[in-house]
This record gives sequence, structure tokens and C-alpha cells, in this order.
Amino acid sequence: MENRRSPRAIFHDYSGGEYFVTICTRNKEHFFGKIIKGEMLLSPIGIVAQKNLEDLSIHYSYVEIPLFVIMPNHIHAIICIRKPKNYSSSGIPTKRSGLSVVIGGYKQSVTMYARRNNIDFGWQGRYHDHIIRGINDANKITDYINNNIARWDMDCYY
Repeated sequence: MENRRSPRAIFHDYSGGEYFVTICTRNKEHFFGKIIKGEMLLSPIGIVAQKNLEDLSIHYSYVEIPLFVIMPNHIHAIICIRKPKNYSSSGIPTKRSGLSVVIGGYKQSVTMYARRNNIDFGWQGRYHDHIIRGINDANKITDYINNNIARWDMDCYY
């Protein structure tokens, strides 16, 4: 097994907070649909990816997704995780933090749908997260998500 350094921040335990998350498809393949004339046209698996994001708080009552965008080969989302009232932490991130549980469950539900319906689909093994630090950071991320489709031809995932 490969011994990789964790990309998670050592000063944060990921069991609560607000995060900007990017999850890519396998080999950045355009599974979720295509952008035509500035509009994202979702494929069947893209519709499932969207529905599962919309329904995350049903499965994880401590999670809220106030904003997201589905792109042809990745998703961007703001994920807010509320810590339980009786939560105590050593301050050290664990392998299965609140954020990783939510993302793992999301990825699994979309993958299971694809397999049940014989849809060619796969996720990249990891995901990228950014801890949202304050209102200015949140405003920049919101602008980025809201304008992502319009900037598709300049996107690094294009």
C-alpha cells in the first residue's frame, strides 16, 4: 500500500465547519453531461449526481449543501457540517471525519446507481477540500461556483 501524506489540515478535525469541495470523475471523463451555449445539460448519471447532492441532508441530518454546481466531469459544493452538541475532539483529524463520511456516502450512492443501471461511471479516488475561512473567502467561492458553467472553456478540468 502506498504511504501518502494526507492533504488534510493538521489543525482541523473535519467534524464540523464549512468546506468548499471538488470531486472529479475517473480520468476527468465527461460523465455528467455537457455544456452547450452556456447551459449544463445533465446526462442520466448527472441527474442522479444532482439529486443525491440535493438529498444529502436527508441522509446526514448534520449536513447542509447551500450551493453546488454539476460540471461535465466534476462537482463543486459548499458543504456545511454541524458538530453534535456533545462533541469533543483531540483536535487531530481522523481518517473517517464527518466530511469524509459524507463525501464517501455521496460517491457510493451515485456509483451504486450507475452499477445497478449498467452506466459506465467512476470517481477519482480522492477529493479536494478547502476550509472556508470567513465571509470574504465564502463570497469568492460562491462567485466561483455561480460562474463556473460560464467559464467552462477556461476551466482547468475542461
